[in-house]
Amino acid sequence: MALYALGDLHLALGADKPMDVFGGKWTGYQEKLRESLSVLRPADTLVLVGDFCWALGLEEARADFAFLASYPGRKLLVKGNHDYWWCTAAKFSKFCQENGFENMALLHNTAFFYDDVALCGTRGWFYEEEKGGTHDEKVFRRELIRLETSLKAAGDREKFCFLHYPPRYRGYTCPEILELLKTYGVRLCCYGHLHGDSHKLALEGLWDGTAFQLVAADYVDFLPVRLLP
Repeated sequence: MALYALGDLHLALGADKPMDVFGGKWTGYQEKLRESLSVLRPADTLVLVGDFCWALGLEEARADFAFLASYPGRKLLVKGNHDYWWCTAAKFSKFCQENGFENMALLHNTAFFYDDVALCGTRGWFYEEEKGGTHDEKVFRRELIRLETSLKAAGDREKFCFLHYPPRYRGYTCPEILELLKTYGVRLCCYGHLHGDSHKLALEGLWDGTAFQLVAADYVDFLPVRLLP
């Protein structure tokens, strides 16, 4: 039994938007994922930290989820900024049941458990740095509520947190999210979103009681990162 994390798969099996156009590590990335995900076993849990696929809806995402379902183990999905297929937990559960996609769930406003460790998470928030970027206060506050709801659902268990957006990197911090991680004693925070040259901005390792780890697929060579045991 093992716990893995991986982010930013950007699958395009049902949408014509493959990441191969960026070249480099992304060349043939879907085939790399086919091989690397073969490490999964029935008792394992894989947490996907956002940007799972490019589909605009569940129907368009069917081939991507069929691909994921072809591997054993439980899969928990966190919302990313490109997950346009995202829906309610009830609708997603119905979609999985109708298509025979077993052991999949959305990590959203709740917590799941891996032995004595609580798995918490949400999309998070990100101040876009390009000129003209905006900060939507309502969306930001909603993300804080979702994260705290997830952390509270963990009770007094040891907590791992999974976010799509990094709560800290070189030149940037999100103090409100970092304060929640500290308040609830989160031991590990895994995140994605950073690609290419942005990998150099990643801050990893222990900070203020929480270990931070970037698990974006192109950063970890498309290999699921083993967190436990």
